[in-house]
Amino acid sequence: MRESERSESLLDWYDTHARAMPWRVGPADRRAGQRPDPYAVWLSEVMLQQTTVATVRDYFRRFIALWPTVDDLAAAEDADVMAAWAGLGYYARARNLLKCARVVSRDLEGRFPASLAGLLQLPGIGPYTAAALASIAFDLPETVVDGNVERVISRIFRVETPLPTAKPELTALAQRLTPAQRPGDYAQAIMDLGATICTPRNPACGICPWRAGCAAQAAGVQADLPRKVPKAVKPTRRGEVYVTRNASGDWLLETRPERGLLGGMLAFPTSDWSQDPAPAPPFEADWCSIGTVKHTFTHFHLLLEVHTADAGQKNPTRGTFIPDSRFRAADLPTLMRKAFDLAQATSDNAQASHKRPVNPVPEVP
Repeated sequence: MRESERSESLLDWYDTHARAMPWRVGPADRRAGQRPDPYAVWLSEVMLQQTTVATVRDYFRRFIALWPTVDDLAAAEDADVMAAWAGLGYYARARNLLKCARVVSRDLEGRFPASLAGLLQLPGIGPYTAAALASIAFDLPETVVDGNVERVISRIFRVETPLPTAKPELTALAQRLTPAQRPGDYAQAIMDLGATICTPRNPACGICPWRAGCAAQAAGVQADLPRKVPKAVKPTRRGEVYVTRNASGDWLLETRPERGLLGGMLAFPTSDWSQDPAPAPPFEADWCSIGTVKHTFTHFHLLLEVHTADAGQKNPTRGTFIPDSRFRAADLPTLMRKAFDLAQATSDNAQASHKRPVNPVPEVP
């Protein structure tokens, strides 16, 4: 099968089987003249990095409802955007999202550049996001290569070189297949193919539009590709987190430094995260350890010991008391929600135990 024929067959398949996405203009609507909104494409691509489509759908709808245009997002308060992002992880993306929106709004009159080179100049936009935006939003023949595309290409051409070493080879092969006509639809089609048919396990080769000429399928090794260099074992770090309220019921929270993990996010005060963390309570008190929560970051596992105490009228050395009426656990990053949930469960259990009725002593006649 010639490369042009392969691309055409995939587009034919996409015209029938394209996934419906809240940020996507489907093939029928594109034929009718509807063009994708670069803002929606950019927002979705940033959200989708390291995150599943199922998770992103609701976040995307919420962002679009709150900030319908890039100018709206640029004018938003940092804290509001970080709170809306909470739970998506990789919080540097949210900080770069705001930086990029403000550059586009302030310097480019709210318009994203319609070229790969121009997009690469924007904060937080790397080669993948720039190619996706150029292709999908502006229909430029740029090659988009994500994990799905790497898997498809490695199987079609039977690339035995393991990832990540194989990335340049897979990108070059993917470029050979990128068509000049409908490159935006093609980019979405090959990603859909990897997500729904050419899946990591048990690929549905029987209904694949590219089955003919797939070198891996012909050799019976499609489930073994792409090969990957074995991952190093993640180390485990430890830390302490301090969950407390004052006499008015306000929660003690702080904004984490811009740089580093959970940067710019609202969080309970913590110690450092290391092999041997030094305790760092925000005030002197009889802190009670109520258990440990576990969270996994990209490069390490974290065991965070949760401590609670009554702040009373104390003045903490760090953080700010947030009134309970303004506190929303949903605005916290996932790690901090785990700590909050444990503290709440412990408090609820203690109250239930305290209120449990005592069997009355029978009267003696």
